[in-house]
Amino acid sequence: MTFKPGLATCPCGFGSEQSPIDLTEPVVGELPKLEFDYRTTSLSIQNTGYTIQVDTAPGSSFTLEGERHELKQFHFHTHSEHSVDGKILPLEMHLVHQTDSGEISVIGIFFQAGNTLGPLTVVMSNLPKKSNTARTPRETLDLNTLLPTRRESWRYKGSLTTPPYSEGVSWVIMTEILVMSSRQLANFREIFPNNYRELQPIGNRVLQRG
Repeated sequence: MTFKPGLATCPCGFGSEQSPIDLTEPVVGELPKLEFDYRTTSLSIQNTGYTIQVDTAPGSSFTLEGERHELKQFHFHTHSEHSVDGKILPLEMHLVHQTDSGEISVIGIFFQAGNTLGPLTVVMSNLPKKSNTARTPRETLDLNTLLPTRRESWRYKGSLTTPPYSEGVSWVIMTEILVMSSRQLANFREIFPNNYRELQPIGNRVLQRG
């Protein structure tokens, strides 16, 4: 996706609000509600050389405190980039959004291995193995199936986890962990066995959960 100017940037990743972080010792309380307007979309599944990125059709978004955040793409990291009280999860999906003013927000969802195929079957069945190649499956995807039933989340201010590590990103990490099959997870790891960024210090930032 193309990011609009306006975010503070940190080309070397040495800012004070870098991501990912360990999700531990949050301030627990009621947080502003996330209102999702996710739709069924066609998919363009790309191997970017760093991850599998799925570009979606325009129209899906979430609203927070009256501001609309348009979904641009989602992609994956293994193992997870964020950890929970020091625990690493097998895979983390990032749904990347942008507001009209250019602000970036990312919804993170953890996945663990299980016996069921889960909501990502159409993606994991069409993984381009070669760098800078893409597939466009005939099947569509209802993006609502990617969202956990519970809407509890951790929230904090951070950065992109890939260059240029731009700060000013609003992170929403869902607490409910979803499932994909062990075979699907293994197929992804055959292409990208360790495309994660190491944990960054939280510093003086406040981590919220609610």
